[in-house]
Amino acid sequence: MWWLIALGGLGIIGVITSVVEFGMFAIGALAASIAAALGLGLIGQCVVFSVVSIALLVFVRPIAIRQLQSGPRTRTGIDALRGRTAVVLERVDENGGRIKLAGEVWSARSMDTTRVFEPGEKVDVAEIDGATAVVI
Repeated sequence: MWWLIALGGLGIIGVITSVVEFGMFAIGALAASIAAALGLGLIGQCVVFSVVSIALLVFVRPIAIRQLQSGPRTRTGIDALRGRTAVVLERVDENGGRIKLAGEVWSARSMDTTRVFEPGEKVDVAEIDGATAVVI
């Protein structure tokens, strides 16, 4: 029974803190509770808990850490458009205009209210606001 309580406690702490090691200890507690159900004594249960937990820490933890710390994900949608360069098609000011961004024509407005971009100029997309590109 105590191993199941430990399993629940470690599992909850692991979910709340997002620390993968607590999940591995929780699996060790599950293995120890199975050992207890099979009639193994307290020392045997502790050995099972230790062996399973250490094995998970040695073999699974590096894989989990690598997955969590992998490089930047591929940006998609409007996130992929931020920072891109576009060409002004129609004059862009604080009220609007048109640009060609990633092969498509977008409505655009200037982020700086005093700045005006003329046709042919290159601009950078600072953000996407609805269907309008905000450029600098």
